[in-house]
Amino acid sequence: MDFEKLGSFYLGKEYDIGSKQLLDRLVMYDARDLTTHAVCVGMTGSGKTGLCIDLLEEAAIDHVPALIIDPKGDITNLLLTFPELRTENFQPWVNVDDARRKGLSLDEFAAQQADSWKNGLAQWGQDGSRIQLLRESAEFMIYTPGSDAGIPVSILQSFSAPQLDWNTDAELLRERIGGMVSALLGLIGVEADPVRSREHILLSTVFEHFWRRGEDLDLRTLILSIQDPPVRELGVFDVDTFFPKKERFELAMNLNNILASPGFQTWLQGQPLDIPGFLSTPQGKTRHSIFYIAHLSDAERMFFVTMLLNQVITWMRTQPGTTSLRALLYMDEIFGYFPPVANPPSKQPMLTLLKQARAFGLGVVLTTQNPVDLDYKGLTNAGTWFIGRLQTERDKLRVLDGLEGVSSEAGQVLDRGELSRIISDLGNRVFLLHNVHEPAPITFQTRWAMSYLRGPLTRPQVRQLMETRLPDNPVETPLSKTGMGIHGPVVVAPESMKLSRNAPPVLLDIQQVYIPVRRGIQAAFQADIPGGGQITSHSCVYVPAVMGTGSVQFIDQRRNVDDMEEFILFLEPTKAGIVSWDQAKTLDIMPAEFLTTPAPDSSFNQLPPSMNEPRELNRLEKELTDHIYRTSTITLSYSPALKIHSRPTEP
Repeated sequence: MDFEKLGSFYLGKEYDIGSKQLLDRLVMYDARDLTTHAVCVGMTGSGKTGLCIDLLEEAAIDHVPALIIDPKGDITNLLLTFPELRTENFQPWVNVDDARRKGLSLDEFAAQQADSWKNGLAQWGQDGSRIQLLRESAEFMIYTPGSDAGIPVSILQSFSAPQLDWNTDAELLRERIGGMVSALLGLIGVEADPVRSREHILLSTVFEHFWRRGEDLDLRTLILSIQDPPVRELGVFDVDTFFPKKERFELAMNLNNILASPGFQTWLQGQPLDIPGFLSTPQGKTRHSIFYIAHLSDAERMFFVTMLLNQVITWMRTQPGTTSLRALLYMDEIFGYFPPVANPPSKQPMLTLLKQARAFGLGVVLTTQNPVDLDYKGLTNAGTWFIGRLQTERDKLRVLDGLEGVSSEAGQVLDRGELSRIISDLGNRVFLLHNVHEPAPITFQTRWAMSYLRGPLTRPQVRQLMETRLPDNPVETPLSKTGMGIHGPVVVAPESMKLSRNAPPVLLDIQQVYIPVRRGIQAAFQADIPGGGQITSHSCVYVPAVMGTGSVQFIDQRRNVDDMEEFILFLEPTKAGIVSWDQAKTLDIMPAEFLTTPAPDSSFNQLPPSMNEPRELNRLEKELTDHIYRTSTITLSYSPALKIHSRPTEP
């Protein structure tokens, strides 16, 4: 059979529903039709997974890259390809439960599977040489966000400022920010309305503030910006009125708990979430990237899918237009991500892709076994529908509603009664193909998949497949000594210095002020920086310290003394933390000179825990009185001839 034609996907053969006969007419699907997207629906056991793997195999042979979101683990079977079709190839991967149910040993069951695949491929004109062609045409990788079972994925790239123009793409950028913020808040259990939620409005404002300036954002900066927002007003109210500081601190702490969690560190390392790296290898070979997310919680899945879709949109908008199929975005089971009524964070970017991706040659393929839970109004953008056996009459009616909308958009007339009859008669691996680019629907049976369809892979099996694979440009130390700073530090310092571009978070009950810069540039360059290091810029570096302020009254009636003196003590922490006021220095400055905000473009040394602990500061406050009582003195001059003392300030 001649099915190796560039741009044509061999999906199977036509099937006569009436006679239940397979016809000798190949179904060669035009790859360009996927630029108007596709939807595949069918109940469990309908053969939906096999059809979609057929589609992906054909895309790989044609060197079409694919981003594959795999919530269940079924599509990982794309890596189980055995050109030699030997028993020992299948044995490590056979399903133990399937073997036990058939009363066979693993070796016996593996031999049976090898024979089944060899015979099945032959019936469809395929053999080991085509499997070898598949393996040589593309590289298949399994990425596991939030886990190191496969290749971890670093989400840090998602917070970088997109290379889009705010003058022309403001709506798109705000949609992206809105989706990311909703997904991020979902991680901490906050279902936020973008219009009414203070949390959503504040975080969205922070994102827009940094991105408009072309500055990348990271989780640390975001959390610190919640405590000390870079804007002073939200709407007509100041920040503290709109979102009180104490409540902002609670939000910051909730997000910080995620960042501080040891398990979350896996989200910050591995392959950067940069779309070109998922579409091809560094050497230029086509890549099919499978994002295995079966191990994640619902909130984590939604978070990652939203991040990925937003990255895809940004990448897409940087591509030149084309009528050819440039790449595929495939999602296996879209249930919950594109519902008809609710608006989860993933829905808006998915809708954007369905509406706009065609112009850029990006095809979107979505599958589900829950037809009633899809937004069919949005899916009218899909030109191809693969419909398999359905579970209920309600499912069938919803699918027909969707087809009616698609046909109406394409200016075609739909014979609803005939299609209803066909759908009711569909059997295993038999699908109705409705393509707006073709004159009429057809029914067909899917070809035998080249990949071994053993069912979902477990994380240990994914680890086994990926144990020799490495990310291309791994993010290895996301929490660097600069605190994930977005500009790089102004001081080149050892690890002990831990400079950051953001002021450290301070508890609400602790007053925070900044000492004004008084020394000139030359003096600053000769300064003794705590922890060592070398200044490479004229910017300011703030060092944390505790200040004690107050007044001392000296009274001595015999010497006619009644004097009040103000004091400001400056106590820098040691490596062991804060010790006592005996190490304090006197600060020659008036309280009115203190600043409430730092100098622009400054860096900040790390804040020791002891300086952010109210109990420790209360101890110091009590000890300050004793320290001042013991150490405060005044000097008086005495004239024996006149038998009088000078005033405290008299020479």
